[in-house]
Amino acid sequence: MFNKLFAGRSGYLLGFLISFGLVGFALYIQQKHHLEPCPLCISQRIAFMGLGVLFLIAALHNPGVVGRRIYGLLQVLAAVTGIGIAARHAWIQANPDKVMAECGAGFDYIMETFPLKKALDLIFKGTGECSAIDWTLFGFTIPQLSLIAFAGLTVFAILLVFLKRKA
Repeated sequence: MFNKLFAGRSGYLLGFLISFGLVGFALYIQQKHHLEPCPLCISQRIAFMGLGVLFLIAALHNPGVVGRRIYGLLQVLAAVTGIGIAARHAWIQANPDKVMAECGAGFDYIMETFPLKKALDLIFKGTGECSAIDWTLFGFTIPQLSLIAFAGLTVFAILLVFLKRKA
């Protein structure tokens, strides 16, 4: 039954909807609770959107065996990138004494002011604003929830490689 529901386009569309649904949920939380996302939060959203776009392209393409493997690899790479960002963010929140105490520059300022390599270095170092825990769900912080979501999407992308679609 799982194979019938999620093989082929429907599985990829579900991955797309989940990825962009999570971004939508992040925007909802941001607006409802008047939160400003830190650079790592924005990076996680970008990773979710990148993963979602890969799911959408795969849905439109409806690949065969080789294509499923290629899309699966790309999706897993995007999800693992998200896992790395979320894990780093969760670590920063768990160890605020090891990062700078005051708020650093925002994402927009960093991307507009510095060359790409330097901007990425600054973003992934995290800032004081990245250490703040402004919202939780069931005791989990936003980066912890993102980490769980990226891990689930990684497993889902791997499953889609092995599900056989009907011709």
